[in-house]
Amino acid sequence: MGSQGQAATSGRGDADDTGGGTQAAHFVFIPLMAQGHLIPAVDTALLLATHGAICSIVGTPATAARVRRTVDSARQSGLTVRLVEFPLDYAEAGLPEGADNMDNVPVEYMQNYFHAIALLRAPIESYFRAHAPYPTCVVSDFIHPWTTVLAANLGVPRLSFFSMCAFCLLCQHNVERFDAFEGVADHNEAVVVPGLEKRFLVTRAQAPGFFRGSAEWEEFADYIERARAEADGVIMNTFEEMEPEYVAGYAAARKMRVWTVGPVSLYHQRAATLAARGNAIAIDADECLRWLDGKEPGSVVYVSFGSIAQAVAKQAVELGIGLEASGQPFIWVLRNAHEYDEAARAFLDELEARVAGRGLLVRGWAPQVLILSHAAVGGFVTHCGWNSTLEAVTAGLPVVTWPHFTDQFLNEKFTVEVLGIGVSVGVTEPLMYQAVEKEIMVGRDVVEAAVRSVMGGGEEAEERRRRARALAVMARAAMQEGGSSHGNLLDLVSRFKAAS
Repeated sequence: MGSQGQAATSGRGDADDTGGGTQAAHFVFIPLMAQGHLIPAVDTALLLATHGAICSIVGTPATAARVRRTVDSARQSGLTVRLVEFPLDYAEAGLPEGADNMDNVPVEYMQNYFHAIALLRAPIESYFRAHAPYPTCVVSDFIHPWTTVLAANLGVPRLSFFSMCAFCLLCQHNVERFDAFEGVADHNEAVVVPGLEKRFLVTRAQAPGFFRGSAEWEEFADYIERARAEADGVIMNTFEEMEPEYVAGYAAARKMRVWTVGPVSLYHQRAATLAARGNAIAIDADECLRWLDGKEPGSVVYVSFGSIAQAVAKQAVELGIGLEASGQPFIWVLRNAHEYDEAARAFLDELEARVAGRGLLVRGWAPQVLILSHAAVGGFVTHCGWNSTLEAVTAGLPVVTWPHFTDQFLNEKFTVEVLGIGVSVGVTEPLMYQAVEKEIMVGRDVVEAAVRSVMGGGEEAEERRRRARALAVMARAAMQEGGSSHGNLLDLVSRFKAAS
C-alpha cells in the first residue's frame, strides 16, 4: 500500500500490499476520532493482528499521527497492520481548516464534523476496492452509523465497537426500551433500571442516552440506534468474567453476538509501547518511573480526568488543597492547566513548590497505564471513563469515582455497587455538557476524605484492595490462552476469514 490514493481524499496506506489470494481475515477499523475511543480500537486491531488477522485502521491525518508510533512498532514486530489516512473535506462540511479530531473541533461545529466524517464513506469504499487484500469485516465505532452503507456496498459484515462496559450499555438500553423516564419531568429524579436482577437507581441526567436530550441531535441519535440494531455483532473492551450477567444480558437484549476482547491495554507489555499510546506525553516516562521508584509500595494516588473531562479553575484549587491535606504522595495530571486564569496557575505553582518530592504535577498527557502498573501506586482518582476504569481494574487498584458526564455515571455505579472497588465523591449531576449551566463543586474536605478512605487502612479499605487485586488476576487470565477474551479474539479471526 505504498502508493498514494486515487485523489487527495482517497487515503494513504502506511504499509505494503499484503497481496491477493490470502485467506486471512481483514478487519477495517473505523474508530471514532477521539482519544478514549481511538486507543482501545487500535489496541483491539493489534490484538487481532497478533492472532493472524490483517487490520487496516482508518483515520484522519491528525488521528493517524497520534497512533503512528504504536502502529509502526507493531509492524516492526511483524504484525500485518496498517494506517490509511483520509483528509476531511472542510469546505464541503463547513468545518474550520484542521478540525479533524474530536478534541480540536469547536463544539459549535460538532454536527459539521460528523457530517465531514460521513463524507469519507465513498473514498474509503473506493480505496478498499482498489487495494488488496479485500476487506472481510468492517469494525466501526457505534457513533459512525454511516458505516452500515459502507459495509453493505463492500458486501461484508459490520461489527459495532464499544469502548465501554456491558453493564453501562445494558442499563442504558433497558432505560430506553422500557421507557423508564416516562412521565418523569425532573432530570434528577431517580428511577430503578428495569429488567435487571439487582436494583440500581439512575436519573435521566446520568443516563440520557447517546446524543439524546437535545432536539438538534435527535435525528442523529435515531440514526445511531438504527445502525446499532442492524449490526452483525458487537466487540466490547471488557472481559466476561468481570460482568458475565451483563454481557449475556446485553447480547440477549440486542439479539446479537457480543465478543468481549479486553482489557485491550494488555496488548502492551513493554514500557516503550505503553508510553507511546495516544497523544505525545508531557513528561518523560523514565523520569516518571524514577519518581515512583522512590515511593513506598501502594502509597501514591494517581489523579486524572482523561482526555475530555476537566476541572474548572475553582475546582482545581479545591482538588489541589484536598490532595495536599490527604498527606498521600500523588501524581496529578492537569490536561487543561494552561486555560486557567492567572490566580489558579499561580496556586498550582505554589502548591507544586510546597509538595515538592511528595506531589508530581503533570501539565498535559501522562503515560497512564505505565503509571498505574507501578508498584508504588495504590489508588486512582478518576472521572470514570471506561478506559481509565478498566485500566484501574487491570492494575488491581481501588478508585475514587468522580464522574463528569454520560456513561461515566453508570461506570461509577458498576465500580462502586457491582465491583465494590470504588469510593464516590458524591457527584450526581453532569459537570459538563449541562442542559442548564450550574456550578457543582467538590470541596477540599470531600477530596481529602475520599483519598484517605481509598488509600487508608481499616477493614473496608483492605476489602476494596482485595477485590481490586482479584479482578486484576481475572483480567490477565481472560487475555491468556484459555481465557474468554483470548478465545473471542481467536473466534473473530477464524469467523471472518476470507472465503476460498
